[in-house]
Parts: sequence; C-alpha cells; structure tokens
Amino acid sequence: MPGDTHPQPPIPTDKPDLRRTSLRSAAYRVADEVLFPAAAEIDRTGEIPASHWQALADAGLYGIAAPEPVGGPGLDFGQVTEILEVLCSGCLSTAFTWIQHHGVVLSLAGTTNSTLRSEFFDDVTAGRLRAGVAYAGVVPTPPRMTATRTDGGWRFDGYAPFVSGWGVIDLLQISARDCETDDVIAAIVRTADLPDAVVPRRLHLAAADATRTVSLTVDGLPVADDAVVSRVTLDDFFANQNIGVRLNGTLPFGLLRRATALLDAGGHTAEARHLRGRADTVRDALDASLADADGLLVARADAAQLALDAAAALVAADGGKALLQGADAERLFRECAFILVAASRPQLKGALLQRFSDPRTTG
Repeated sequence: MPGDTHPQPPIPTDKPDLRRTSLRSAAYRVADEVLFPAAAEIDRTGEIPASHWQALADAGLYGIAAPEPVGGPGLDFGQVTEILEVLCSGCLSTAFTWIQHHGVVLSLAGTTNSTLRSEFFDDVTAGRLRAGVAYAGVVPTPPRMTATRTDGGWRFDGYAPFVSGWGVIDLLQISARDCETDDVIAAIVRTADLPDAVVPRRLHLAAADATRTVSLTVDGLPVADDAVVSRVTLDDFFANQNIGVRLNGTLPFGLLRRATALLDAGGHTAEARHLRGRADTVRDALDASLADADGLLVARADAAQLALDAAAALVAADGGKALLQGADAERLFRECAFILVAASRPQLKGALLQRFSDPRTTG
C-alpha cells in the first residue's frame, strides 16, 4: 500500500563512505517507493500519514545535516542538496515540512548552549523529535517579531506569517530581533508547552496544504535564557541566508525530476532529456553563486522558471487528462505556484515578476 514502510537495517556509523552511500540510496527508495505513490492522496486529503515520518526516520534522513564531528554523516553540500531534491520529487508536502527540520539540526550542532544540545540533539537527528522553524518575522524592517530583555530571559512579541508542520512538529525554533541591539535571538521551545500567548491560525493552501502551515500571533511569549540556541548580529543573520536560499532552491529540481520521469514514462524522452540538461546548467549556477547573493537570486529565479516549464511540458504532453483533479500533471502544475512563493525574498519576487512580465529583461 502507498505509504507503507518496513524497518531498514541500521546504517553503519563506523564506515563514513558506506554511511553516506546508504543515505543517498535510502532517499531514492523512500521518494520513489513510499512518498510518490501516496502523493496524490496526500494532496487530496491534506494529511500526511505518520508512516512517512517513520520511513524518513528509519532511513536516517533526519540527521543528514549534522556535521561529522558531532556524530553526523558528514555529507558534503552537494550530497545534501541531492537528497533534498530527490525527496521533493516524491511528495512536496512531506519534503517541505521535513526540510525545515534541518535548520534546527544545524542550530543545535553549532550552539554554545551545551545543555540545550544535550537535551535535544540526539532525538532530533534520529527523528524521534521533529522540528520546525519560525524565522520569517525577523527578515523585514521593521521586524514582525521582536525580543525584549526580561529578568533571566526574553519576551517575544509579534507575528510569524508561515510556519509549516503544525501539529506534527515537537520543537519550534522561533527567532526575534532584540529591540535594543537588532541582534537576532533564536530559541527552541517544545510546541506542547507553548502558552496561550502563542495563537496559531491554520492557512489552507492551494498546493502543499498537507504541510499544515499556520500563521502565529505571539503576545508575550516568555523565553528563558537556557532555551536560546543562538544570538547573532543582523548582518551575520543575513550573511547566512544564502545557504537557506540554496537549500530551498532544491524544490524546483524536485518537481523537475518528477515531471521528467513522467515525461519519460509517456514516451517523451527527448523533451525530458532537454529539461534535465537545462537543470544541470541552473544547478551549477546556483552552486557557483553561494558567495554572491545577487547571482544566487538570479539562478534561483531561473530554477523556479525551469520548474514551471517542466510542469507545463507535462501538461502539454498529457493533454486533456492533465485537467482532471488528482492527475499528477495537475498537481505538479499547482505545486509550481508554491515553489514560486515559498521561502522567497523581496528581491526574488521582484526578479520573477520582471521576467514573467517582460522576458526581454532577463539575462
């Protein structure tokens, strides 16, 4: 049955190369044998089965971002992005919710708060605790989420517009800007312990609704110092955003992988091959632009446009059946809208708006 999974043999931790190869193989297996067969039903119902989260945990995929010195697999950046792309090709709702988890893995791996790391790190990397993030409130100026110093901690106030995995995640990393210094304060809290000061409102999305995305209104959330995982300057926060832009740049390639596989299955192999060749060029441009914010956004816009082209090609190839609700082509075309918007930035929005309104302006 779609979504069924079986326990896998443990991945050896004393053989790093074998461990990395096993994780890659597991990602392909989970994407193609567990996630994709259930994707249409998940899209229809808006619910991700618990067996999906267990399959990811059994495969060791919750800990892929952990560095080797703290017990992680030590994947290089290209190996991580490949796994993200592959899982996005299986089920966008499942993969997007799961992707948020890795920001918390990295925060715990790098924190100076050893008590917080000891409390959560092992369970987070094993997938026994699932995590999400709420950092968009610190991106605009003035910020949507602020932190005010109190005796022994902080008071968070404001608004987080999009938080995925509500009701699924056990931990939330929430970020706010210090009212006095503009530093970004990030804390990790258990969602089960959140007080009435945090009010979620479910957002119903046209695509990937099973991400269970909410907006959070925060009115006086107390955050103890021992819950703070990091404090960085605003400049350092934005300097680190290129990594996030690149990781979210895996979403278009996941959609393209699935669309081209379906084109192959329909006999349109030349068209699928051409799309994959374009994807290789854009992927290389993304990787080459990690230190160049402007170049990275151009490549990210190219990736989003390429995903839209791939979905449109599949719709054209499938013809009338692509108009039927629940068809793979219909769902993938809707998911392109999610990819154009999710984890975006004002500069990316502007670049996409410009290229779609006047393609002559693109490079």
